[in-house]
Amino acid sequence: MVSNEDQVKILLMNKSKPEITKRQQQLLNELKKCNDELSGQELHRQLHNGEKIMGLTTVYRNLQALVKQGLIRSRHLPNGEVLYAPVERDIHHLTCVSCGETTQLKGCPVKTLNMPEKTSKKFELLFHTLEYFGLCQNCSQELNTG
Repeated sequence: MVSNEDQVKILLMNKSKPEITKRQQQLLNELKKCNDELSGQELHRQLHNGEKIMGLTTVYRNLQALVKQGLIRSRHLPNGEVLYAPVERDIHHLTCVSCGETTQLKGCPVKTLNMPEKTSKKFELLFHTLEYFGLCQNCSQELNTG
């Protein structure tokens, strides 16, 4: 989870940038309502099923703008799909490169790491991502028995 201090830094950083558009706010609201990550297609479906219809290309264009503004994070799966979540969620996953199964990690292993002092003075960290890729138990067993 991003600390309150880091959230303030993100907000201050974004004050110098243009306000987000109504469509970007729609996407951000949908992501905040969901407890998990969503793909652009899932967001498009949710908006299409509601009253706020938005084209798929518009969804992806606005998601990219939100990532660049530091308001959402993206996670790339081995199959090429991209999942999005608000930066406030400090979520990490184990992803099977064979079947694509994803397991959410409990806690954040990155929080215990300290950035080198030289780096921390030259770089202000706002948020991080961490992904693990490997084989799930089922895929590992299939490889070993086959």
